[in-house]
Amino acid sequence: MAESYLAVDLGAGSGRVMRGRLGADGTLALEERHRFPNGPVQRNGRLVWDFPRLRREVLSGLQAACASGPHPRSIGVDGWGVDFGLVDRDGNVLGDPCAYRDPRFPEAMEDFLSTFPGEELHRLTGIQILPINTIFQLHAMAREGDGRLQAAEHLLFVPDLLHHALTGERTTEYTMASTSQLLEAGTRSWCAPLLEALGVPARLFRAPVEPGTVIGTIPEAVSKRTGLPRLSVAAPATHDTASAVAAVPAEGRDFAWLSSGTWSLIGIEADAPVVDARTFEANVTNEGGVFGTVRVLKNIMGLWILEECRRAWGGAPALETLLCEADKAPPLRAIFDPADPAFLHPPDMLQAVAGGIRRGGGEPPASRGAVARAVLESLALAYRHALEALQAIRGAPVDRLHVIGGGSKNGLLCRFTADATGLPVLAGPAEATSAGNLLMQAHAAGRVGSLEEIREISRRSFPPARYDPEPSEAWEEAYGRFCAIKSAGE
Repeated sequence: MAESYLAVDLGAGSGRVMRGRLGADGTLALEERHRFPNGPVQRNGRLVWDFPRLRREVLSGLQAACASGPHPRSIGVDGWGVDFGLVDRDGNVLGDPCAYRDPRFPEAMEDFLSTFPGEELHRLTGIQILPINTIFQLHAMAREGDGRLQAAEHLLFVPDLLHHALTGERTTEYTMASTSQLLEAGTRSWCAPLLEALGVPARLFRAPVEPGTVIGTIPEAVSKRTGLPRLSVAAPATHDTASAVAAVPAEGRDFAWLSSGTWSLIGIEADAPVVDARTFEANVTNEGGVFGTVRVLKNIMGLWILEECRRAWGGAPALETLLCEADKAPPLRAIFDPADPAFLHPPDMLQAVAGGIRRGGGEPPASRGAVARAVLESLALAYRHALEALQAIRGAPVDRLHVIGGGSKNGLLCRFTADATGLPVLAGPAEATSAGNLLMQAHAAGRVGSLEEIREISRRSFPPARYDPEPSEAWEEAYGRFCAIKSAGE
Protein backbone atom coordinates (compact mmCIF):
# COMPACT_ATOMS: atom_id res chain seq x y z
CA MET A 1 0.00 0.00 0.00
CA ALA A 2 1.06 3.60 -0.59
CA GLU A 3 2.45 5.53 2.36
CA SER A 4 2.72 9.28 2.61
CA TYR A 5 5.30 11.52 4.27
CA LEU A 6 5.66 15.29 4.66
CA ALA A 7 8.84 17.19 3.83
CA VAL A 8 9.43 20.73 5.05
CA ASP A 9 12.04 22.14 2.66
CA LEU A 10 13.46 25.53 3.63
CA GLY A 11 15.39 27.59 1.12
CA ALA A 12 17.02 30.98 1.47
CA GLY A 13 14.43 32.42 -0.93
CA SER A 14 11.34 30.33 -0.20
CA GLY A 15 10.05 27.43 1.82
CA ARG A 16 7.46 24.78 1.10
CA VAL A 17 5.72 21.76 2.54
CA MET A 18 5.66 18.78 0.17
CA ARG A 19 3.65 15.59 0.46
CA GLY A 20 5.27 12.47 -0.92
CA ARG A 21 3.42 9.24 -1.63
CA LEU A 22 5.56 6.15 -1.97
CA GLY A 23 3.57 3.64 -3.98
CA ALA A 24 3.63 -0.12 -4.00
CA ASP A 25 5.13 0.12 -7.52
CA GLY A 26 8.25 1.77 -6.09
CA THR A 27 7.59 5.29 -7.37
CA LEU A 28 7.43 8.53 -5.43
CA ALA A 29 4.73 11.09 -6.26
CA LEU A 30 5.20 14.66 -5.01
CA GLU A 31 2.55 17.25 -4.23
CA GLU A 32 3.23 20.78 -3.04
CA ARG A 33 0.85 21.67 -0.21
CA HIS A 34 2.16 25.06 0.90
CA ARG A 35 4.75 27.56 -0.32
CA PHE A 36 5.89 30.80 1.29
CA PRO A 37 8.54 33.45 0.61
CA ASN A 38 11.62 33.55 2.77
CA GLY A 39 14.59 35.84 3.10
CA PRO A 40 16.77 37.53 5.69
CA VAL A 41 15.63 40.73 7.37
CA GLN A 42 17.51 43.58 9.05
CA ARG A 43 17.03 43.78 12.80
CA ASN A 44 19.17 45.82 15.19
CA GLY A 45 21.87 46.21 12.59
CA ARG A 46 22.07 42.48 11.88
CA LEU A 47 20.92 40.35 8.97
CA VAL A 48 18.77 37.59 10.51
CA TRP A 49 16.09 35.00 9.76
CA ASP A 50 12.61 35.72 11.14
CA PHE A 51 12.31 32.44 13.05
CA PRO A 52 8.84 33.03 14.57
CA ARG A 53 7.52 33.60 11.05
CA LEU A 54 9.26 30.46 9.76
CA ARG A 55 7.66 28.46 12.55
CA ARG A 56 4.19 29.88 11.78
CA GLU A 57 4.57 29.13 8.07
CA VAL A 58 5.63 25.56 8.76
CA LEU A 59 2.63 24.98 11.03
CA SER A 60 0.35 26.52 8.39
CA GLY A 61 1.85 24.19 5.80
CA LEU A 62 1.27 21.16 7.98
CA GLN A 63 -2.32 22.27 8.50
CA ALA A 64 -2.77 22.61 4.72
CA ALA A 65 -1.27 19.16 4.21
CA CYS A 66 -3.78 17.71 6.67
CA ALA A 67 -6.71 19.23 4.80
CA SER A 68 -6.69 16.59 2.06
CA GLY A 69 -5.31 13.13 1.58
CA PRO A 70 -4.37 10.46 4.08
CA HIS A 71 -2.43 11.32 7.21
CA PRO A 72 1.32 11.05 6.71
CA ARG A 73 3.52 8.60 8.53
CA SER A 74 6.11 11.21 9.53
CA ILE A 75 7.44 14.75 9.05
CA GLY A 76 11.03 15.86 8.41
CA VAL A 77 12.67 19.26 7.92
CA ASP A 78 15.67 20.19 5.75
CA GLY A 79 17.24 23.56 4.97
CA TRP A 80 20.34 25.49 4.08
CA GLY A 81 23.59 24.95 5.96
CA VAL A 82 25.66 26.75 8.61
CA ASP A 83 23.03 29.04 10.23
CA PHE A 84 21.88 28.30 13.77
CA GLY A 85 19.92 29.49 16.77
CA LEU A 86 20.64 29.28 20.48
CA VAL A 87 18.19 27.68 22.91
CA ASP A 88 18.13 28.21 26.68
CA ARG A 89 17.39 25.69 29.42
CA ASP A 90 13.64 26.30 29.13
CA GLY A 91 13.59 25.75 25.38
CA ASN A 92 13.36 29.41 24.41
CA VAL A 93 15.09 30.50 21.20
CA LEU A 94 17.37 33.41 22.14
CA GLY A 95 16.76 35.84 19.31
CA ASP A 96 16.58 35.20 15.59
CA PRO A 97 19.29 33.14 13.88
CA CYS A 98 21.86 35.25 12.05
CA ALA A 99 21.88 34.94 8.26
CA TYR A 100 25.07 33.77 6.56
CA ARG A 101 25.22 36.85 4.33
CA ASP A 102 25.61 39.20 7.31
CA PRO A 103 28.55 41.50 6.46
CA ARG A 104 30.31 40.90 9.82
CA PHE A 105 31.46 37.42 8.93
CA PRO A 106 34.27 38.07 6.39
CA GLU A 107 36.05 40.25 8.96
CA ALA A 108 35.46 37.65 11.67
CA MET A 109 36.98 34.99 9.41
CA GLU A 110 40.09 37.06 8.79
CA ASP A 111 40.45 37.73 12.51
CA PHE A 112 40.16 34.04 13.41
CA LEU A 113 42.62 32.98 10.72
CA SER A 114 45.14 35.53 11.99
CA THR A 115 45.69 33.30 15.03
CA PHE A 116 44.57 29.88 13.78
CA PRO A 117 46.21 28.89 10.47
CA GLY A 118 43.87 28.05 7.62
CA GLU A 119 45.89 24.95 6.70
CA GLU A 120 45.40 23.54 10.21
CA LEU A 121 41.70 24.42 10.18
CA HIS A 122 41.25 22.50 6.92
CA ARG A 123 43.33 19.56 8.17
CA LEU A 124 41.18 19.22 11.27
CA THR A 125 37.79 19.58 9.59
CA GLY A 126 38.19 18.89 5.86
CA ILE A 127 35.89 21.86 5.21
CA GLN A 128 36.50 24.69 2.79
CA ILE A 129 37.17 28.07 4.32
CA LEU A 130 34.26 30.42 3.67
CA PRO A 131 33.15 33.43 5.73
CA ILE A 132 29.63 32.00 5.99
CA ASN A 133 30.74 28.97 8.01
CA THR A 134 29.31 28.48 11.50
CA ILE A 135 32.76 28.70 13.08
CA PHE A 136 33.21 32.29 11.90
CA GLN A 137 29.66 33.25 12.88
CA LEU A 138 30.41 32.05 16.40
CA HIS A 139 33.71 33.90 16.40
CA ALA A 140 31.88 37.11 15.47
CA MET A 141 29.51 36.62 18.41
CA ALA A 142 32.36 35.84 20.81
CA ARG A 143 34.32 38.93 19.69
CA GLU A 144 31.27 41.08 20.40
CA GLY A 145 30.72 39.53 23.83
CA ASP A 146 27.25 38.35 22.82
CA GLY A 147 25.61 37.28 26.08
CA ARG A 148 23.50 34.62 24.35
CA LEU A 149 26.53 32.33 24.18
CA GLN A 150 26.62 32.10 27.97
CA ALA A 151 22.83 32.11 28.46
CA ALA A 152 22.24 29.30 25.96
CA GLU A 153 22.22 25.61 26.73
CA HIS A 154 22.30 24.28 23.17
CA LEU A 155 23.11 25.36 19.62
CA LEU A 156 20.63 24.07 17.05
CA PHE A 157 20.83 24.55 13.29
CA VAL A 158 17.73 25.98 11.60
CA PRO A 159 16.08 22.62 10.67
CA ASP A 160 16.93 21.32 14.16
CA LEU A 161 15.22 24.39 15.64
CA LEU A 162 12.05 23.45 13.76
CA HIS A 163 12.32 19.81 14.83
CA HIS A 164 12.56 21.18 18.37
CA ALA A 165 9.46 23.32 17.80
CA LEU A 166 7.59 20.24 16.53
CA THR A 167 8.69 17.76 19.22
CA GLY A 168 10.38 19.53 22.12
CA GLU A 169 13.46 17.37 21.43
CA ARG A 170 16.90 18.93 20.91
CA THR A 171 18.89 17.12 18.27
CA THR A 172 21.66 17.95 15.85
CA GLU A 173 21.64 15.97 12.62
CA TYR A 174 25.01 14.87 11.23
CA THR A 175 24.93 16.15 7.63
CA MET A 176 24.01 19.63 8.86
CA ALA A 177 26.63 19.58 11.62
CA SER A 178 29.23 18.69 8.99
CA THR A 179 28.74 22.08 7.28
CA SER A 180 29.79 24.00 10.39
CA GLN A 181 33.58 23.55 10.14
CA LEU A 182 33.48 22.38 13.74
CA LEU A 183 33.37 18.58 13.32
CA GLU A 184 36.57 16.57 13.10
CA ALA A 185 37.03 15.25 9.57
CA GLY A 186 35.73 11.73 9.14
CA THR A 187 34.11 11.57 12.59
CA ARG A 188 30.89 12.56 14.34
CA SER A 189 32.87 14.38 17.06
CA TRP A 190 33.08 18.10 17.68
CA CYS A 191 36.66 19.35 17.39
CA ALA A 192 37.86 20.26 20.89
CA PRO A 193 40.82 22.46 19.76
CA LEU A 194 38.45 24.60 17.69
CA LEU A 195 35.91 24.99 20.49
CA GLU A 196 38.77 26.03 22.77
CA ALA A 197 40.09 28.51 20.20
CA LEU A 198 36.61 30.01 19.83
CA GLY A 199 36.09 30.26 23.57
CA VAL A 200 32.48 29.07 23.34
CA PRO A 201 30.94 26.62 25.83
CA ALA A 202 31.26 22.97 24.79
CA ARG A 203 27.80 22.30 26.28
CA LEU A 204 26.24 24.02 23.28
CA PHE A 205 27.02 21.09 20.99
CA ARG A 206 24.90 17.94 20.90
CA ALA A 207 26.24 14.61 19.68
CA PRO A 208 24.97 14.38 16.08
CA VAL A 209 22.28 11.87 15.10
CA GLU A 210 22.33 10.06 11.77
CA PRO A 211 19.98 10.96 8.91
CA GLY A 212 16.99 8.65 8.97
CA THR A 213 16.60 8.81 12.76
CA VAL A 214 13.17 9.13 14.40
CA ILE A 215 13.66 11.94 16.89
CA GLY A 216 10.25 12.37 18.49
CA THR A 217 6.49 12.76 18.20
CA ILE A 218 4.48 15.93 17.74
CA PRO A 219 2.81 16.97 21.02
CA GLU A 220 -0.88 17.53 21.61
CA ALA A 221 -0.64 21.30 21.06
CA VAL A 222 0.86 20.90 17.57
CA SER A 223 -1.64 18.15 16.79
CA LYS A 224 -4.56 20.43 17.67
CA ARG A 225 -3.07 23.37 15.73
CA THR A 226 -2.50 21.39 12.52
CA GLY A 227 -5.17 18.68 12.66
CA LEU A 228 -2.51 16.01 12.28
CA PRO A 229 -2.39 12.97 14.56
CA ARG A 230 0.53 12.67 16.95
CA LEU A 231 2.83 11.29 14.29
CA SER A 232 6.60 10.83 14.22
CA VAL A 233 9.17 13.44 13.31
CA ALA A 234 12.16 11.88 11.54
CA ALA A 235 15.39 13.67 10.74
CA PRO A 236 16.17 13.32 7.04
CA ALA A 237 19.51 14.59 5.84
CA THR A 238 18.64 18.02 7.24
CA HIS A 239 21.20 19.77 5.04
CA ASP A 240 19.25 20.40 1.85
CA THR A 241 22.15 19.49 -0.44
CA ALA A 242 22.68 16.19 1.37
CA SER A 243 19.00 15.35 0.85
CA ALA A 244 19.23 16.37 -2.82
CA VAL A 245 22.33 14.26 -3.48
CA ALA A 246 20.65 11.26 -1.88
CA ALA A 247 17.99 11.50 -4.62
CA VAL A 248 20.40 11.80 -7.58
CA PRO A 249 18.98 9.29 -10.12
CA ALA A 250 22.42 7.83 -10.79
CA GLU A 251 23.76 4.33 -11.22
CA GLY A 252 27.26 3.36 -10.10
CA ARG A 253 29.82 5.82 -8.77
CA ASP A 254 31.48 7.32 -11.88
CA PHE A 255 29.40 10.47 -11.90
CA ALA A 256 29.61 14.00 -10.59
CA TRP A 257 26.62 15.95 -9.32
CA LEU A 258 25.65 19.60 -9.39
CA SER A 259 23.02 20.95 -7.03
CA SER A 260 21.96 24.05 -8.93
CA GLY A 261 19.97 26.78 -7.24
CA THR A 262 20.80 29.90 -5.25
CA TRP A 263 24.20 28.25 -4.80
CA SER A 264 26.00 25.89 -7.15
CA LEU A 265 27.40 22.94 -5.26
CA ILE A 266 29.34 20.58 -7.49
CA GLY A 267 30.88 17.39 -6.21
CA ILE A 268 31.64 13.71 -6.23
CA GLU A 269 30.76 10.98 -3.76
CA ALA A 270 33.39 9.22 -1.66
CA ASP A 271 33.56 6.70 1.15
CA ALA A 272 35.86 8.86 3.30
CA PRO A 273 37.00 12.49 3.45
CA VAL A 274 39.83 13.58 1.18
CA VAL A 275 41.98 16.05 3.11
CA ASP A 276 45.42 17.04 1.88
CA ALA A 277 47.37 19.95 0.40
CA ARG A 278 45.45 19.68 -2.87
CA THR A 279 42.05 20.00 -1.23
CA PHE A 280 43.25 22.98 0.80
CA GLU A 281 44.67 24.76 -2.25
CA ALA A 282 41.53 24.05 -4.28
CA ASN A 283 39.29 25.03 -1.30
CA VAL A 284 37.43 21.73 -1.56
CA THR A 285 35.08 20.69 1.21
CA ASN A 286 34.09 17.31 2.68
CA GLU A 287 30.51 17.26 3.96
CA GLY A 288 28.52 14.39 5.38
CA GLY A 289 26.17 12.37 3.21
CA VAL A 290 23.63 9.63 3.86
CA PHE A 291 24.54 5.98 4.53
CA GLY A 292 28.12 6.86 5.50
CA THR A 293 29.02 8.65 2.26
CA VAL A 294 31.02 11.87 2.00
CA ARG A 295 30.23 14.68 -0.40
CA VAL A 296 33.54 16.03 -1.73
CA LEU A 297 32.56 19.31 -3.33
CA LYS A 298 33.19 22.86 -4.38
CA ASN A 299 30.82 25.63 -3.36
CA ILE A 300 30.30 28.26 -6.08
CA MET A 301 27.92 31.18 -6.25
CA GLY A 302 24.91 30.08 -8.28
CA LEU A 303 21.72 31.43 -9.82
CA TRP A 304 21.58 33.95 -6.98
CA ILE A 305 23.62 36.18 -9.32
CA LEU A 306 21.01 36.02 -12.07
CA GLU A 307 18.10 36.44 -9.66
CA GLU A 308 19.72 39.51 -8.11
CA CYS A 309 20.22 40.95 -11.61
CA ARG A 310 16.52 40.37 -12.29
CA ARG A 311 15.68 42.07 -9.01
CA ALA A 312 17.79 45.06 -10.08
CA TRP A 313 15.76 45.15 -13.30
CA GLY A 314 12.56 45.31 -11.27
CA GLY A 315 11.78 41.61 -11.61
CA ALA A 316 11.35 41.83 -15.36
CA PRO A 317 11.42 40.23 -17.78
CA ALA A 318 10.02 36.84 -16.82
CA LEU A 319 12.75 34.22 -16.54
CA GLU A 320 11.62 32.39 -19.67
CA THR A 321 11.75 35.62 -21.69
CA LEU A 322 15.16 36.50 -20.28
CA LEU A 323 16.56 33.08 -21.20
CA CYS A 324 15.26 33.49 -24.77
CA GLU A 325 17.03 36.86 -24.95
CA ALA A 326 20.19 35.26 -23.55
CA ASP A 327 20.06 32.48 -26.14
CA LYS A 328 20.02 35.09 -28.92
CA ALA A 329 22.89 37.16 -27.47
CA PRO A 330 26.41 36.80 -28.92
CA PRO A 331 28.23 33.86 -27.30
CA LEU A 332 31.24 34.00 -24.96
CA ARG A 333 31.82 37.75 -25.21
CA ALA A 334 31.98 38.54 -21.48
CA ILE A 335 32.99 36.14 -18.71
CA PHE A 336 33.88 36.45 -15.03
CA ASP A 337 34.56 34.28 -11.98
CA PRO A 338 31.26 33.58 -10.13
CA ALA A 339 33.23 32.42 -7.07
CA ASP A 340 34.58 35.95 -6.53
CA PRO A 341 33.56 37.09 -3.00
CA ALA A 342 32.29 40.30 -4.60
CA PHE A 343 29.10 38.39 -5.50
CA LEU A 344 28.29 37.23 -1.95
CA HIS A 345 26.09 40.17 -0.99
CA PRO A 346 26.77 43.26 -3.14
CA PRO A 347 24.56 46.35 -2.88
CA ASP A 348 24.09 46.25 -6.67
CA MET A 349 24.52 42.93 -8.48
CA LEU A 350 24.57 44.53 -11.93
CA GLN A 351 27.52 46.68 -10.91
CA ALA A 352 29.20 43.64 -9.34
CA VAL A 353 28.84 41.67 -12.59
CA ALA A 354 30.16 44.59 -14.61
CA GLY A 355 33.12 44.89 -12.24
CA GLY A 356 33.86 41.17 -12.49
CA ILE A 357 33.85 41.34 -16.30
CA ARG A 358 36.16 44.37 -16.29
CA ARG A 359 38.57 42.63 -13.91
CA GLY A 360 38.71 39.84 -16.48
CA GLY A 361 39.62 42.28 -19.23
CA GLY A 362 36.18 42.34 -20.84
CA GLU A 363 33.61 44.97 -21.67
CA PRO A 364 30.32 44.67 -19.77
CA PRO A 365 27.38 44.04 -22.11
CA ALA A 366 24.56 46.55 -22.39
CA SER A 367 21.49 44.37 -22.95
CA ARG A 368 19.73 42.24 -20.35
CA GLY A 369 19.99 39.14 -22.50
CA ALA A 370 23.73 39.58 -22.92
CA VAL A 371 24.19 40.07 -19.16
CA ALA A 372 22.17 36.92 -18.48
CA ARG A 373 24.23 35.00 -21.05
CA ALA A 374 27.45 36.20 -19.40
CA VAL A 375 26.21 34.91 -16.02
CA LEU A 376 25.19 31.49 -17.39
CA GLU A 377 28.33 30.99 -19.49
CA SER A 378 30.53 32.02 -16.56
CA LEU A 379 28.78 29.52 -14.31
CA ALA A 380 29.29 26.75 -16.90
CA LEU A 381 33.01 27.56 -17.12
CA ALA A 382 33.26 27.61 -13.33
CA TYR A 383 31.71 24.13 -13.26
CA ARG A 384 34.39 22.83 -15.63
CA HIS A 385 37.14 24.38 -13.51
CA ALA A 386 35.74 22.78 -10.34
CA LEU A 387 35.22 19.42 -12.05
CA GLU A 388 38.84 19.30 -13.18
CA ALA A 389 40.00 19.85 -9.59
CA LEU A 390 37.57 17.22 -8.27
CA GLN A 391 38.60 14.62 -10.86
CA ALA A 392 42.27 15.20 -10.02
CA ILE A 393 41.47 14.64 -6.34
CA ARG A 394 39.41 11.55 -7.20
CA GLY A 395 42.25 10.17 -9.27
CA ALA A 396 39.86 9.07 -12.01
CA PRO A 397 37.51 10.78 -14.47
CA VAL A 398 33.75 10.92 -14.26
CA ASP A 399 31.62 10.11 -17.28
CA ARG A 400 28.50 12.23 -16.64
CA LEU A 401 27.17 15.15 -14.63
CA HIS A 402 23.81 14.94 -12.86
CA VAL A 403 22.23 18.37 -12.38
CA ILE A 404 19.57 18.50 -9.67
CA GLY A 405 17.56 21.25 -8.04
CA GLY A 406 15.77 24.23 -9.55
CA GLY A 407 18.60 24.96 -11.96
CA SER A 408 17.98 21.63 -13.69
CA LYS A 409 14.94 23.30 -15.32
CA ASN A 410 17.18 25.96 -16.88
CA GLY A 411 17.76 24.29 -20.24
CA LEU A 412 20.13 26.99 -21.46
CA LEU A 413 22.42 26.59 -18.45
CA CYS A 414 22.31 22.79 -18.82
CA ARG A 415 23.28 23.11 -22.50
CA PHE A 416 26.12 25.51 -21.73
CA THR A 417 27.32 23.19 -18.95
CA ALA A 418 27.44 20.19 -21.29
CA ASP A 419 29.35 22.19 -23.92
CA ALA A 420 31.78 23.70 -21.41
CA THR A 421 32.58 20.46 -19.57
CA GLY A 422 32.39 18.04 -22.48
CA LEU A 423 30.21 15.74 -20.35
CA PRO A 424 26.65 14.56 -20.86
CA VAL A 425 24.36 16.46 -18.51
CA LEU A 426 21.44 14.56 -16.99
CA ALA A 427 19.00 17.12 -15.61
CA GLY A 428 16.53 16.47 -12.81
CA PRO A 429 14.78 16.04 -10.57
CA ALA A 430 14.14 19.69 -9.82
CA GLU A 431 12.62 18.64 -6.48
CA ALA A 432 15.56 16.45 -5.52
CA THR A 433 15.80 17.93 -2.03
CA SER A 434 12.18 17.13 -1.17
CA ALA A 435 12.52 13.67 -2.75
CA GLY A 436 15.63 12.89 -0.73
CA ASN A 437 14.01 14.17 2.46
CA LEU A 438 10.92 12.02 1.93
CA LEU A 439 12.86 8.89 0.98
CA MET A 440 15.10 9.17 4.05
CA GLN A 441 11.93 9.33 6.14
CA ALA A 442 10.83 6.17 4.36
CA HIS A 443 14.16 4.67 5.37
CA ALA A 444 13.49 5.66 9.00
CA ALA A 445 10.12 3.89 8.68
CA GLY A 446 11.73 0.72 7.32
CA ARG A 447 10.28 1.09 3.80
CA VAL A 448 13.60 1.79 2.03
CA GLY A 449 16.77 -0.07 2.88
CA SER A 450 19.71 1.49 1.05
CA LEU A 451 21.06 4.42 -0.95
CA GLU A 452 20.93 2.29 -4.10
CA GLU A 453 17.22 1.68 -3.50
CA ILE A 454 16.58 5.40 -2.99
CA ARG A 455 18.29 6.19 -6.29
CA GLU A 456 16.40 3.45 -8.11
CA ILE A 457 13.13 4.98 -6.87
CA SER A 458 14.34 8.40 -8.04
CA ARG A 459 15.23 7.08 -11.52
CA ARG A 460 11.85 5.39 -11.83
CA SER A 461 9.95 8.43 -10.58
CA PHE A 462 11.86 11.30 -12.22
CA PRO A 463 13.56 10.27 -15.50
CA PRO A 464 16.20 12.94 -16.22
CA ALA A 465 16.48 15.02 -19.41
CA ARG A 466 19.75 14.53 -21.31
CA TYR A 467 21.97 17.22 -22.85
CA ASP A 468 24.85 15.91 -24.94
CA PRO A 469 27.93 18.12 -25.30
CA GLU A 470 28.87 20.00 -28.45
CA PRO A 471 32.38 21.20 -27.57
CA SER A 472 34.00 23.82 -29.76
CA GLU A 473 37.15 25.91 -30.13
CA ALA A 474 35.18 28.89 -28.87
CA TRP A 475 34.49 27.15 -25.56
CA GLU A 476 38.15 26.09 -25.28
CA GLU A 477 39.32 29.64 -25.89
CA ALA A 478 36.82 30.97 -23.35
CA TYR A 479 38.00 28.42 -20.80
CA GLY A 480 41.57 29.60 -21.30
CA ARG A 481 40.43 33.14 -20.52
CA PHE A 482 38.50 31.89 -17.49
CA CYS A 483 41.56 30.10 -16.10
CA ALA A 484 43.58 33.28 -16.53
CA ILE A 485 40.95 35.22 -14.58
CA LYS A 486 41.07 32.63 -11.81
CA SER A 487 44.87 32.76 -11.65
CA ALA A 488 44.89 36.56 -11.52
CA GLY A 489 42.45 36.52 -8.62
CA GLU A 490 44.46 34.10 -6.48
